[in-house]
Amino acid sequence: MTDMIKKKTIIWTISGSDCSGGAGIAADIKTGHGLGVEVCHLITANTVQNSRQLLSVNAISVELLQQQAAILMDDKPPSVIKIGLVANAEQVQWLARFLEQTKQIIPNVISVYDPVGQASVGGSFNTLTLAQLAPLLEQIDVITPNLMEAKSLAKLDKLVGENNAETLAKKIYQDFAINTIIVKGGHNQDDDKHSIDYCYHQLNQLHGKQDNQDKTQTAMSYQLSAKRIESHYSHGGGCSFATALTSFLAQGYLVRDAFTLAKTFISQGLSANEQISELHGHQYYGAFEQQGWPRNAEFFPEVIDVLSKQYQKLPAFNSLDLAEKKLGLYPVIDSLYWLKRLLPLGLEIIQLRVKNLTERELEHVIIEAVALAKEYDTRLFINDYWQLAIKHGAYGVHIGQEDLQDADLTAIQQSGIRLGISTHGCYEFLLAQQLQPSYLAIGAIFPTKTKDMTGQIQGLDNLRQVLGLRPENKQQQIPVVAIGGITLERAAEVIATGVESIAVVTAITEAECSHGISPEQAVTRLQDIV
Repeated sequence: MTDMIKKKTIIWTISGSDCSGGAGIAADIKTGHGLGVEVCHLITANTVQNSRQLLSVNAISVELLQQQAAILMDDKPPSVIKIGLVANAEQVQWLARFLEQTKQIIPNVISVYDPVGQASVGGSFNTLTLAQLAPLLEQIDVITPNLMEAKSLAKLDKLVGENNAETLAKKIYQDFAINTIIVKGGHNQDDDKHSIDYCYHQLNQLHGKQDNQDKTQTAMSYQLSAKRIESHYSHGGGCSFATALTSFLAQGYLVRDAFTLAKTFISQGLSANEQISELHGHQYYGAFEQQGWPRNAEFFPEVIDVLSKQYQKLPAFNSLDLAEKKLGLYPVIDSLYWLKRLLPLGLEIIQLRVKNLTERELEHVIIEAVALAKEYDTRLFINDYWQLAIKHGAYGVHIGQEDLQDADLTAIQQSGIRLGISTHGCYEFLLAQQLQPSYLAIGAIFPTKTKDMTGQIQGLDNLRQVLGLRPENKQQQIPVVAIGGITLERAAEVIATGVESIAVVTAITEAECSHGISPEQAVTRLQDIV
């Protein structure tokens, strides 16, 4: 049993100590521990401050920092290093060298920098110029400035009206080649009802996945909007956001999901003291309250995306007409042979995923498949080929994330056929849920033979968390299908999470090899489990 219990992931925080307890190291430790990581800390400076003023910043020598880093590296090496307050130019130079050396020892280590310049209560934590900070910035993988800090980093702070987070993030990338820039929206007063955070991210540039042979890079941008919460208990919120992001990255989350979870973590923390802030907080600046792992759907943000903007007025897609029935077992098969073999087994739903056919062959297969499925009154979903699914009257079409941008969702909705969408993690789930499809697929739950899902394996814990993002009202919930690596042995524990359906491929098609039973027997066993 003890062999199955994983060691806690270790993060380091290198930042200042705030004697008032709100920000810096105190916020980092509370955040990290609340999110299930072990936290090692190196203090760069001791500050003298309270909720009203900053009196002094007392830097720690780089000699002491180097000794602490060296001894920690022996038995507590970090997955991610979060950097906050850097007190002077000497510390900048030491940190730049330290990060460069650490990446040689631990190639996959990620560095997150939360710039700390001005104190919220007034006064400066350091007098560093951008030129002095440059050696450190060149070693950083992820940076989390607020709007004012982003303007300074982008050298656009003199332009009062330049509040465009995308422009600022791209300028920072252009100047310093930082792979991921998250501009926090809490200080942007252009929208008094929403706080909008923006993330600019170069794909395949974290967790040591750089491909030195391929010089082409694909940039993605993610934008999240949450209700603006006016709380006077927000001291240390910026530190907590960066450490939450650090903790999620350390636990293997993709940037988009770590970003989503970190923003949710802040919303739920601000909400914890919203009421007391309204009653007593107007003359007080209190510490942000860390609330642990974000689970409540109420605090998760809205995804602002090209798709969500384009289809924000599109009505919901037709339902699966389940009545009181459960969707149950969902085989995914790749030929008419398997379709003919499985349709007589009383399935509610089946998906045809065919590849490597000519256009003529493909259309012929879909025509025959639709006719066969109608004979058995089985919901047939065609994978990807939405035009042919519409043309030949399929029950529905299933579209993966990589093809969603190219599909005409308006045409699909107006045709009346159903839509299923693949998702991988909370960011994509939130976005797809906003599109109101007929069902949502989440995966890969486990590693699978049929598709390389490296970096996107969800596991059962993530599956449970994503299911919690649905509305509390069950009538408003979109059915969820779990997919990826689900075997006969694993099916029961997947169903126990509360999903409406499990999609399987090799558990049926390779049943004879893996279990010595026929595909029909495998279907019966799986149906019994479901």
